[in-house]
Amino acid sequence: MPLTVTSQAATHVGRKRKRNEDSHLVDPDLGLYIVADGMGGQAAGDVASRRAVDVARAYVADRVEVLTRFSENPSQENRIAAQELVAAAIQAACADLWTMAENDPKLRGMGTTMVLFAVAGDRAVVGHVGDSRAYLLRQDVANRLTEDHTIVAASIKNGTMTKEQAKTSALRSVLTRAVGTQESVQVDTLLVEITPGDLFLICSDGLYGYIEDEEVPLLCASVPDNLAEQLIDLANERGGRDNITAIVLSFHGATAEEPEALTKHEALRGIPLFMHLTYREQAEILAISEVKSYPLGAAIVTEGEPGEDLYVILRGRVAVEKDNVAITTIMTGGYFGEMGLVDDSRRSATVRALESVRTMVITRTDMMNVMRREPVLAVKLLWSFVQGLSQRLRTVNTELSEARAELFEAQGVTPYTS
Repeated sequence: MPLTVTSQAATHVGRKRKRNEDSHLVDPDLGLYIVADGMGGQAAGDVASRRAVDVARAYVADRVEVLTRFSENPSQENRIAAQELVAAAIQAACADLWTMAENDPKLRGMGTTMVLFAVAGDRAVVGHVGDSRAYLLRQDVANRLTEDHTIVAASIKNGTMTKEQAKTSALRSVLTRAVGTQESVQVDTLLVEITPGDLFLICSDGLYGYIEDEEVPLLCASVPDNLAEQLIDLANERGGRDNITAIVLSFHGATAEEPEALTKHEALRGIPLFMHLTYREQAEILAISEVKSYPLGAAIVTEGEPGEDLYVILRGRVAVEKDNVAITTIMTGGYFGEMGLVDDSRRSATVRALESVRTMVITRTDMMNVMRREPVLAVKLLWSFVQGLSQRLRTVNTELSEARAELFEAQGVTPYTS
């Protein structure tokens, strides 16, 4: 039984503003959900958000076969095409608003944020510009899927401002990216695998400005038919200084294949190389991974051959063989081949399936592309790798010292110490 989605949406002008400059879209037929927050205090913010939503929807509708192909065959090629479609839809909205403003002086300065959520089977592509947000609530934990494009968010990220300082900063609402204020804009996209029970919240800053991330699981613990309205009521009770919009998506049923999103996240978190990554950064890595299966006896990697792939075992057991001698066994949740992410040296051992094995594979080429695009993520990975090498060096030094002591003892020689 395929996944089904229940959607609800609500918007409110708030308690301080005179007009609602937020816009949203709920289109189950397209599997498309959008929240846009017109730039408050600027010219025609409501025009900007509404127009941007309409243009983005039309762009996706004209090319919906891209999402259909991805739903039917989630290959890397189709994944890239789906993410490019979402980014292009937001770019189309940006160019359209820019042209409108160029042709009408009254519209100069208008712009909008946008979160575009496109469902493709048991996956979704999230496109994002500005400071509206998307959250994933899974297993009672709220994971933010978007990063605010604001001055304070950038300052927190580079370490020049704390989260507490950001809450009271006069710059907290100043955007570094928006749809329509320039002819083009950099769009963040993220692939998310959906599992039954997942809940997504897409909202403008008028909502999350009054709700801490830690509160989201409690507030969304049950999903009444009016949850979106309840969240908006809460934001109004706590101040309502801005327009407020919320879309809530609840997924039910089962995927066509055995759901692996949870297994893959758990496996990735268990690898020291990825231990410092946020949930969103982990999703960036999972998006470039591929799942491959191997039958009993298959050589997954072969000693002496070049390789650039990291393998994570999702199910099954493998034997590590050196010179045709089994030296260890790696179980479900284990991994091998991580050195291939760093250089193209030849494999130091053969790894063979001891039963039917299912693996998650990450290639160096794809990893490098992510690291070039996400410098903070790159620093975290490099730091983790250095820590891992340091630990290995200490282990080798200890083993050499022990072997040296055993050799001297066997020879009856007293080791020299300075």
